[in-house]
Amino acid sequence: MNVALLKDFVDFGTIGVLGLMSFLSVWFYIERLLFYSKLDITKYKNKQKLEIDITKHISIISSFGANAPYIGLLGTVFGIIITFYTMGHTANIDVKTIMSSLALALKATAMGLIVAIPSMMFYNHLARKIEVIIAQWEMLMEESNES
Repeated sequence: MNVALLKDFVDFGTIGVLGLMSFLSVWFYIERLLFYSKLDITKYKNKQKLEIDITKHISIISSFGANAPYIGLLGTVFGIIITFYTMGHTANIDVKTIMSSLALALKATAMGLIVAIPSMMFYNHLARKIEVIIAQWEMLMEESNES
């Protein structure tokens, strides 16, 4: 078994998945902000239709924020397993090699957190914007019913 190839696959696979999640999280966040900036709540007569439209893609951002640390942790665990496997199958145990391998494995956890923290900030910001939009719509409907 080619351990170096497996190590690269785990490293690039984990970082690749986290990179994709990060890109999509930013993409959906920007898409929602653009949608909200062009939103005309006066066109909505039904609250459920409004809620469906303004909450689109929100759960994806939340899912990325919630799961990115686990994907990073999984990459770290695989990296540590590969390091221990290599240590067990070589007679030469070099501290420099072991420490650098473990540090690279921990990089996956750090990347998971780098994706998760902004994603959860995006989600919380959008959730608050949704609350405000719904409140504005309800006030608008109350005013139109009073007239």
